[in-house]
Amino acid sequence: MTHRPLEEPLRPVRPHPVEASWHRPPEPDEVDPAVLSALLLRHGWQRRGGAAGRYGRWTPPGPSGGGTSLLVPESRAFPDSDDLLGEALVALIRSGTPSAREVLVSLAVPSDEIRWWRDVPSGPADSAPWVVEEQLRASARQMLLAAALATRARAGFYGARHRRAAAALLESVLVGPAAGGGRLTAFVPVGTGRPLAVRLHQALYATREAIDYQRATGGMDAFDGAVEAGVSRELTEALIALVRGTEGARIAVEWAPAAGVPEDCAAGVEPVEFSPGDLTVLREAGARYLREEPSVPVRITGTVVRMRRSGPRGEGSVRLRVIAGAEVPHVRIMLDEEDYRIAGHAHLVGLPVRLHGRLESRGGFRRLTGASGVAPVQVEEAERDRLMKSLQENLDFFEEACSGEDDD
Repeated sequence: MTHRPLEEPLRPVRPHPVEASWHRPPEPDEVDPAVLSALLLRHGWQRRGGAAGRYGRWTPPGPSGGGTSLLVPESRAFPDSDDLLGEALVALIRSGTPSAREVLVSLAVPSDEIRWWRDVPSGPADSAPWVVEEQLRASARQMLLAAALATRARAGFYGARHRRAAAALLESVLVGPAAGGGRLTAFVPVGTGRPLAVRLHQALYATREAIDYQRATGGMDAFDGAVEAGVSRELTEALIALVRGTEGARIAVEWAPAAGVPEDCAAGVEPVEFSPGDLTVLREAGARYLREEPSVPVRITGTVVRMRRSGPRGEGSVRLRVIAGAEVPHVRIMLDEEDYRIAGHAHLVGLPVRLHGRLESRGGFRRLTGASGVAPVQVEEAERDRLMKSLQENLDFFEEACSGEDDD
């Protein structure tokens, strides 16, 4: 286990692009009145009159919104449009209505909105236990990660593949507070995350259609074709986590008004619904994806980070940090005595190795079988110095070469 020194400063967290700007109103000349009106309507604000063709009067959702209103111009055709927009934006900032913050977020950075609803039995006074909100957030993240994986490649089961790139894509997503434990909204910036929102939209509908097909025919064939739409074991697991323990769940993807509806997607569609009755089919589909995802032939370049064998001679286990050839961070390999020796010598002189094999789906694509052709790879001097420094800092690693400790 690696421990961070206490005196080492924490790595700064990259802020979401809206975190520095959502709490201040954008400049009025940066706001399209039609976009603002569309966002108000989406978030439950009601239009209550106004000068026809010139501006509309909007009030927030709920009974408490009667004393607040915004005047939003319908276009920039009138001289006072910028003044009205400025006043409306300041009023949104000062409003205590949760929907006002959501409108400002989408104005600051045009974002597609993904919404989840879980129908969970509530306690007294509509209260919900802490675990309900935690389950909702965890399942929502699982679902976003599954969609992000599908933007990298199509597979029924990803395992450890593409995880780093998918997690990086999620860094630009802003998740709002859970409302009442059963509702959650994620804002996906169009500039960086629209492929994620599109893939999730298409995958959810493909999953719903595959479940309905199974119920009508008893066959699971539709799940095979659904992989092309982004359905995977990771998505079915996320849906199971979302629906389990509820009376039903819904997911909706709403497109940023400023960017329009993406190609091959529909506008104004109803949320996709899943019920506890779908759980058996989802579990069967996940098991099918796990069982049928094939192993992958690869040619991997990586650095040795751990070696282990039971004695001074014979075959041994090697763990590589993957540099190229596979979308996984590490792989484990069993090597014969000669290849094990080559891998050890390459590490001692600060060189990575290259080899062929098959990345096995069993275990999540973390193991390489049938390895052959192990050979050192020449690298630039700066990279070799870095590898040698890493070796000097971890000399005790070679003590494990002849120990009985596991390398997991």
